[in-house]
Amino acid sequence: MKKDTNYLQSNGYIQEKDKKLLDSFLLQVANIPGGESLRKCIQCGTCTGSCPVSYTMDITPREIIALFRAGDMESILASRTIWICASCYACTVRCPQGVQVTDLLYALKRLAIENNIFPKKFPVFALSQSFVNLTNRYGRSYEPGLILSYYLRTKPWQLLTLFPLFIKLLTRGRISLLPKKIKNTANFSKILNEAEIMEMIIPVRES
Repeated sequence: MKKDTNYLQSNGYIQEKDKKLLDSFLLQVANIPGGESLRKCIQCGTCTGSCPVSYTMDITPREIIALFRAGDMESILASRTIWICASCYACTVRCPQGVQVTDLLYALKRLAIENNIFPKKFPVFALSQSFVNLTNRYGRSYEPGLILSYYLRTKPWQLLTLFPLFIKLLTRGRISLLPKKIKNTANFSKILNEAEIMEMIIPVRES
């Protein structure tokens, strides 16, 4: 699939920053199986109607594609929607045109991370980054460490309010004081590194 403007319905001027974001997004779309289906969207709203968490979104899945066609990538990346997505694939399954909505939202999330564009006062990225860092280090999630890292990044003063709950869970054996690593964490890290390299070197498919 070539990087072209066939997706876009707007004849208006696209800002340079949005143009760069758009080009980066199209590169990712080209490597999503079935990603070319994006051009087939008929704006019927089935994706939004099927989404169990659309009521919490500031931009609905249907509007995401409409904004993309208008070239307004920065508004998309600064929205809550790509972080709220529950990854249930209901939108993808029910789309009459076969648009891979969920995978496209994941591509937008990766683009937001790469360009450091996040919704204001919405710390989901901090939670995501804390989880990824701990998983990469130990090979599994470590809940006390996750909570500590998250609140230190967002609301450190609220950690004191969680201390009684931490003690209660600890004394009842529901959480461990120290993290436990999986075996061969070095091999696990190699797998993750190889996956990142493969993602960067996958050739762009053209249609």
